[in-house]
Amino acid sequence: MIILKRYKPTSPGIRGLISLKNSNLYNGRPYKNLTIFNSCSSGRNNYGRITVWGRGGGHKKLLRLMDWKRDKYDVLAKVERIEYDPNRSPYIALVLYEDGERRYILSTSNMKVGDFVISGDFVPIKDGNSLPLKNIPLGTNVHCVELYPKGGAKLIRSAGCYAQLLAKDDNYATLRLRSGEIRKVPLGCYASIGILSKSEHNLQKLGKAGRSRWKNIRPNVRGVAMNPVDHPLGGGEGRTSGGRPACSPWGVPEGKITRKLKKRGYKLILKRRKK
Repeated sequence: MIILKRYKPTSPGIRGLISLKNSNLYNGRPYKNLTIFNSCSSGRNNYGRITVWGRGGGHKKLLRLMDWKRDKYDVLAKVERIEYDPNRSPYIALVLYEDGERRYILSTSNMKVGDFVISGDFVPIKDGNSLPLKNIPLGTNVHCVELYPKGGAKLIRSAGCYAQLLAKDDNYATLRLRSGEIRKVPLGCYASIGILSKSEHNLQKLGKAGRSRWKNIRPNVRGVAMNPVDHPLGGGEGRTSGGRPACSPWGVPEGKITRKLKKRGYKLILKRRKK
């Protein structure tokens, strides 16, 4: 059971702190064979140049290797434990297959230790089970949806998220996402049943700036507070407001569309997400 915990204001850092407490989580270290060291690039590309601002520092983390394809078909797996993962917002579940192999999958809101999950073409409609969209009834809530068959889950992987199966035709299934977007996905794509765990994730409050620094997030600096060499809005005498329309560090005006709309799969989006 997830509880929102508030703290007595014994210091400024915890005065506004709201955290999540879950008594059902596993308290030990992650399964060693499914973890690797996650090196942090601090927002830099392969040339070492900063491409994402406001990144750096942060606590060391182990990357849990997730099973996005669920390609162990028709083999029953038991949920051994449910764990916290610092690399993603929902909880994760360690499952043990009948042949002795262990894998990490995303935990649903109703998943408990001791439950059984299975993946295959014709498996029961139950939380945690994975099967093709063509075999899922209309109106079912799904997560971890593939964009093309055997490509691994790409959609609906955040805490509390789900998509509703609205319709099916000869080749495509129509899904409504939490963002309001309605899109088509090939019927052969696999999806998992249920709503992802930790729906209270957005109710947390960090309480202090230091907790953001632990998460590898650095402060955001306004362009008008920089020098002219760093930003087009920088410089000036005193508190000037830039003297030109708001723009990016590279001079691109704010509000200009910079991404290509007609990319692969664009025709499959029936309704754009809400702005």
